[in-house]
Amino acid sequence: MVIRLVDRYFPDQYGVAFSVIAQAGGLNARVDGGEVRVWDDDLARFLEGLADDFRGWDGERVWSVNHLALRAVFHSGGHVSLTWTLRPWNSRDTWEASITTRQEAGEQMAALAADVRHFLLLPSGGHD
Repeated sequence: MVIRLVDRYFPDQYGVAFSVIAQAGGLNARVDGGEVRVWDDDLARFLEGLADDFRGWDGERVWSVNHLALRAVFHSGGHVSLTWTLRPWNSRDTWEASITTRQEAGEQMAALAADVRHFLLLPSGGHD
């Protein structure tokens, strides 16, 4: 199972746009042109919060923006299930595809958050 954020570009000084690819078994899905604006909830910050709470939490935590939603559930043994849901957001298509990955709640989650932060970093140095 693979989730990749690819083809990053900067439509203006306030956002970053990218495509998301999901691959698993016979599934090969891609959504293009999603944007994260400086005023949107930050995906990297969401992942950093999951890493900070490596001892766990109850229920599920959700992050979403236009074509991508991420649902996180903590499991005993220090692992987090991340369900990545792709949806075309600006088309007549009505499909969606989800892949669930499993991360170690501490270091693996922190590394994922750092990778995502680096990928989404605006040329001006960030969106904090």
